[in-house]
Amino acid sequence: PELFTGISAIILVGAPDLTVGNLFGANTFNLLNLALLDIVSHNGSLLRVVSPSHRLTAWLSLVLVLVAAVSIFISQFSALGIGWIGWYTPIIILLYLFFMRIIFRSEQRQSSHQEAELDYGEMSLGRVYLYFTISAIFIIGAGIWLAMVGDEIAGATGWGQSFVGSLFLAFTTSLPEITVSLAAMRIGAMDLAVANMIGSNLFNMTIIPIDDLFYLHGPVLASVSQSHLLTALVVMMMTLVFIAGLHFRPKRLFRLNWYNLALIGLFLGGAYFSFILA
Repeated sequence: PELFTGISAIILVGAPDLTVGNLFGANTFNLLNLALLDIVSHNGSLLRVVSPSHRLTAWLSLVLVLVAAVSIFISQFSALGIGWIGWYTPIIILLYLFFMRIIFRSEQRQSSHQEAELDYGEMSLGRVYLYFTISAIFIIGAGIWLAMVGDEIAGATGWGQSFVGSLFLAFTTSLPEITVSLAAMRIGAMDLAVANMIGSNLFNMTIIPIDDLFYLHGPVLASVSQSHLLTALVVMMMTLVFIAGLHFRPKRLFRLNWYNLALIGLFLGGAYFSFILA
């Protein structure tokens, strides 16, 4: 949804702030969702049962967020263009491909197992592909429509496109991730639930170069509000909290611990200051 909402915001609406706000905002929602998944987990803290390898993906996603944030900041002082695209576009794409290779090699070195294999033992591969394709089509259609709705909300309320993208659109486009992760937890695939969120944060940053290719008025990150730097900072801080939580694996007291409280607090604080700046 983030991909097609972004393309729609660029081509149909001409609102780069909507797509960039959506991407950073979706990352904050994904990290908030990790806190919520930890709270609703019935078998103790989620962080105590998942693989520590998720820290690698989290660190790499943080690097891509940092590259995007630095690009927005530098755009105040100098041109970012290589033609109509930004210099960050090839950098983010190459970093993403390099990071995926690192993650793949890291997973290969670890012993692996098929989680919940028996739950779908009777389902054919063709049926799986059919369900996946149908679901993807609905998500694509909704993503295209969301950008136009977000533009109307921004116009009707007077709130900035940055705020609408980082809160309203981000909440909606992150719903598939939380749904998939909850379903994964129900079948006991805890690592899949966490990897879905963190992997989405990594992938979301690669949507910026795709948007950049469609935005023909110059580098897309040079055309957006500097207020996105606040959301990017919140994403990086929340990612560091997740990494720390995976390292220390805190116990819960009444389903709460410092890890999920910190993520919730950072998210609410970021949303508040984003509204103030809107």
